[in-house]
Amino acid sequence: MKQFFLTIPIGVRYVLMSAFGFSLMAVCVKFASVRGIPVLEIVAARALVSLGLSVMDVKRKGISLIGHRRGLLLSRGVVGTLALICVYYALTKLPLAEATVLQYLHPMFTAILAFWFLKERLHLSTIVCVIFSFLGLLLVSRPAFIFEKFGVAHSTLDFWAVGAAVLGAFGSAVAYVLVRKLNETEDSSVIIFYFPLIALPLSLVLLGNDFVWPTGWSWLLLLLVGVFTQMGQIGLTKAMQTETASKATAFSYLQVVFAAVLGWLFFSEMPDIWTFSGAALILLGAIVNGFWKR
Repeated sequence: MKQFFLTIPIGVRYVLMSAFGFSLMAVCVKFASVRGIPVLEIVAARALVSLGLSVMDVKRKGISLIGHRRGLLLSRGVVGTLALICVYYALTKLPLAEATVLQYLHPMFTAILAFWFLKERLHLSTIVCVIFSFLGLLLVSRPAFIFEKFGVAHSTLDFWAVGAAVLGAFGSAVAYVLVRKLNETEDSSVIIFYFPLIALPLSLVLLGNDFVWPTGWSWLLLLLVGVFTQMGQIGLTKAMQTETASKATAFSYLQVVFAAVLGWLFFSEMPDIWTFSGAALILLGAIVNGFWKR
């Protein structure tokens, strides 16, 4: 088994680590919610852990925490926070597989936003990604006003949760576009630092009087949300730094597989054929958009 593992390219190993880390984070978010912890409190807990780790990282590099383009940095923090709130809400209301699949709509939104705001060329691969992603979204969500006309049962998924998942994907895309712009002048650690810097106070303000004092295992779950998030981010960052990262990117979509398995294992969730079909289209669109040139 060890010999087989060592034959896997280092970039692929890091991407697998990232996908598994983010999947475990989703499990902890769902468990914390089941134990009565509000979504905004989970966001605040993750931000607190990330803030401490980010400050140490910036100090280690010996650079300024403030950055140069503070307006854009603050905007990235606000957008990223709102997107995370939507994603976490969707995780608490939807099966893990469905919530994870809908997150992968962000390549479609990123491509469209980059076309409009960064003046990037709209390639055929982007158009294919948009079409596949939209069709995949329809299959996963199966809105009644469309599918009932064809005699197909509509989805029983929470409508507002599906909407939150889509908004989360859109917000992630906006954040990615801002990061592309910030990469011209800012260190990556400073960009990462601004996210928890905004997320912590904003989530606490929105939480208001709904704070629930954690007890027992809830403390560990909240800590693990931050730890597994960091594990996912480190894996993704390390993968992008290796020469095999471009080839390994496709393996990040195994996060959907991990989510489906963990959802079945911990919550007895079993995706239906519509979810599998929609997931196939969404992931195929993302893969086509990312690998068309190669």
